[in-house]
Amino acid sequence: MPSLKSRFFYYAVKRQLRKFAVRGGSLEQVRAARDKSSQRMFPQPKGVQVQATQLGGCPGEWLRPAEAAAGSVILYLHGGAYITGSCHTHRGLAGHIAQAAGLDCFLLDYRLAPEHPFPAAVEDAQAAYLALHHQDPARSIVLAGDSAGGGLALALALRLRDTGHPAPGAMALLSPWTDLTLSLPTHQSKAAVDPFFPDTSTLAMAAQLYAGNQDLAQPLASPHFAALHGLPRTLIHVGEHEALLGDAHALAANMQAAGSAVQMQEFEGMWHVWQIFAGRFAEADASVKALGAFLRS
Repeated sequence: MPSLKSRFFYYAVKRQLRKFAVRGGSLEQVRAARDKSSQRMFPQPKGVQVQATQLGGCPGEWLRPAEAAAGSVILYLHGGAYITGSCHTHRGLAGHIAQAAGLDCFLLDYRLAPEHPFPAAVEDAQAAYLALHHQDPARSIVLAGDSAGGGLALALALRLRDTGHPAPGAMALLSPWTDLTLSLPTHQSKAAVDPFFPDTSTLAMAAQLYAGNQDLAQPLASPHFAALHGLPRTLIHVGEHEALLGDAHALAANMQAAGSAVQMQEFEGMWHVWQIFAGRFAEADASVKALGAFLRS
């Protein structure tokens, strides 16, 4: 049974997103509004230092918890349907996961579509990953990402596997978007209860902007269609009330069938990337704690 506090946040998010939808605005305005509101609503946790820098020519931020372990590091890839999102929107969430894991975390500000369509985001993720590896080849690099960032983390792991580069130590995926063709049943059946995606129009528009003139079903754009053997151990967290529930279930089943180690947990009553409310209610804290422990292990 979801907590009363989580139900309050669920309906508050649903109401607020309806207001944003009515206001509309250009993509640039939407990005700016989300950057501004996220810094106020989702600040970084206390005790996590922030340092803006570049890795592999790509901008981002180091999020450094106090007394972080030295043997591993997190590369975090943010969500936003490949067309929005930044260090400003995800500093809080990535910081909470870094703190739960007790690991330094690099939050990558990868290039966004439509200005930089596929495969720009994959290229940036690989550049940052390889730069981390070259800094300290003995250090384990673990991947984490939410929504589109979860799909991007998976695409990065696939590209590293197929190009013979060292594999990540693990992946923690929060409500990953893996099927840009929107062919899975929950893209429709869960729309009525999903605060972010009450129909497929937003996802369909974002997918087309990201793919440009390329095939939406290309495996590095839609890892749902990829061969999933030889991937690092993976933990997937997904909410009951979200259109991407099917992406998570299909990913777990397909990874298992391919022989890749995977665990998946579906949280009752939760919605898309509810973990961004870490520190506000129990279900967000429980997920972040489990994700951090998995990455640390």
